Amino acid sequence: MKREQGLVILSILALVALETMVGGSQAAIGMPPESAPLIRHFYKVHNTCAYVEPFVRHQVQLIWANDKTVAPKLIKLLYADCMVNGCDASILLDGPNTEKASPKARGLAAFVLIDKIKQVLEARCPGAVSCADILNIAARDAVYLSGGPSYPVFLGRRDGLESNAAWVDFPSPSMSWESSLAYFESKGLDLQDMVTLLGAHMMGRVRCSNILDRLYNFNNTGKPDPSMEPSTLTYLRAECPQKVRLGQPNPLINLNPSNPSHSFTNSYYSRVLEKKSVLGVDQQLIYGEDTHDLSDEYAAGLQDFKLGFAFSMSRMGGLKVLTGTKGQIRLDCRMVNK
Repeated sequence: MKREQGLVILSILALVALETMVGGSQAAIGMPPESAPLIRHFYKVHNTCAYVEPFVRHQVQLIWANDKTVAPKLIKLLYADCMVNGCDASILLDGPNTEKASPKARGLAAFVLIDKIKQVLEARCPGAVSCADILNIAARDAVYLSGGPSYPVFLGRRDGLESNAAWVDFPSPSMSWESSLAYFESKGLDLQDMVTLLGAHMMGRVRCSNILDRLYNFNNTGKPDPSMEPSTLTYLRAECPQKVRLGQPNPLINLNPSNPSHSFTNSYYSRVLEKKSVLGVDQQLIYGEDTHDLSDEYAAGLQDFKLGFAFSMSRMGGLKVLTGTKGQIRLDCRMVNK
């Protein structure tokens, strides 16, 4: 894909977004087919909770004012929900063998915020708004508060009845771009979605244990990843010392060291092109022709990235949704209704 072709694709995405906003339904070009029943202003149309979005945004604003990491936390939580068993809020269920209990789900956060939003909505609109819709709205609002796009969220999801730790199959942070693409495609997304959604690593934090292989023993060579820019390697080694004993601290570091304020930015892609990525899977984007070209395009244009991010977040939010009479509207996001 040449740069000009990439710009054409982004223009198409913008047109699709406009079509979707005007039409009111998610049945638009490029959206997951199962998401077709989702509509704009679902709760207003059905007269069940007309002001759900202002209610949610207010609660997100209260947290964001004091914790700018709420945006990456909510994006990661939404990703963890939608990419495992579809956007059914199964990641929110408590239990000894739920998705939340999987070792691969360690580090997920913002559960308390979702609980708070649910409590507010139950007081105003009892039994009306699903936890799955709350999570999608809250993630969008946090993205917007951080300087990102305020895209339309299509609503009408219902909550799943099951959650199983064995379903959690998040990919390795060190995998190749080809393996990463295969993972995204297995979920119903494509290369553009992969490159765009990995851009969420523009903000947030990660444990050092996820990058020690890149810093000290890349591909079992006993040496660092040779593709890493030298000053970045020096910085990350200072932040993440080599593990030499049990119980050694496992610090949190910024996924994008140039963005300590966790704002919405396209600097992630500049760092990819400069070989300054923290995660191996991010650095891999320079090795595919199409992934490299799209990274270059996003690095050169923040508005292009915003359009692409809005579209791919909407696509992810439509994966394997439950609608109609499937699932339920949970009264408590942490447990199925009795």
